Amino acid sequence: MDDSDACRITLFSVSEPESIHVKSIHEIPGDDTLLGDMLQKGCFWLDIQSPTDQEMRVLAKALHIHPLTVEDICMEEQREKCEVFKNYYFICFRSFEQNQNSASYMQPLAIYIIVLKEGVLTFHFRPMSHPHSVRKRIRMLKDYIDVTPDWICYALLDDITDSFAPLIRAIEFEVDSIDELVLILKESEQSDMLRRIGYCRKRMMGLLRLLAGKVDVVKTLVKRGEIKELSDGIIRPALSNEVSLYLGDVQDHIITMVQALNHYEKISSRSHSNYLAQISIEMTQTNNEMNDVLSKLTALGSILVPMNLVTGLWGMNVLVPGQDQVSLH
Repeated sequence: MDDSDACRITLFSVSEPESIHVKSIHEIPGDDTLLGDMLQKGCFWLDIQSPTDQEMRVLAKALHIHPLTVEDICMEEQREKCEVFKNYYFICFRSFEQNQNSASYMQPLAIYIIVLKEGVLTFHFRPMSHPHSVRKRIRMLKDYIDVTPDWICYALLDDITDSFAPLIRAIEFEVDSIDELVLILKESEQSDMLRRIGYCRKRMMGLLRLLAGKVDVVKTLVKRGEIKELSDGIIRPALSNEVSLYLGDVQDHIITMVQALNHYEKISSRSHSNYLAQISIEMTQTNNEMNDVLSKLTALGSILVPMNLVTGLWGMNVLVPGQDQVSLH
């Protein structure tokens, strides 16, 4: 584990050559005064994992964060949304646990994004790879892009959205495989088909639940991202035209994923019905074969029972009419 993995807080600033990784916000060089100096040096991004109440109070006081936003973050609000405040945007966006060896694999993980005019604050309560991926992307593109708070916000939303793509491709392959095999497998080979169908549909429902609210969040962010100067001279952070186009692309990706999952769900539902119909047909065939065998046994029994009755009757040691008459021998 490197230092960045051991530290909860990461500070990125365009004025610093490298990101700063610390274990506590007090280790960042600066109190409220120096924090103000840091804001004047250019765009910054402060990423905090599992923020404490004291850290939230310090940031709320220094950056004028509304108490409702602080409450949503501290209470780990899970509803995805985009809220507009006097001097910032507050976005709650959900990713998921990507470690397949974890007991909480595919469980929702929320990240809270505050977009200020000077920079971005992000909060999350479990480790996630998205902030590191975005910082890596910034280092690769720093000579070609202008790093702004709205671009950092877009990059986070885009990275979270892209993390769903491999799962959806895997579901596509699984659905196609089930749809082809459900009608051609023999009865002895269908023992785990129902389990495969159920597990696949469960994953689809989980992904649909995670993707359902993201379209409205991105749409709200684009709609309310215009420049607006308030009456007291505070300028709300605005989205550039280029970032608005990028966010439109993210929105299109989300809509495409949701439509694809709905399509795969219909195919899985059809495969499930076909599987149950196949089982019903096989059971009917088995019953017909059993009925055919029973009918043959019934016919054989109708021949053998009278013969057995006659032979049994005349073979018993009882008096039989005419047995003493010599002429009958």
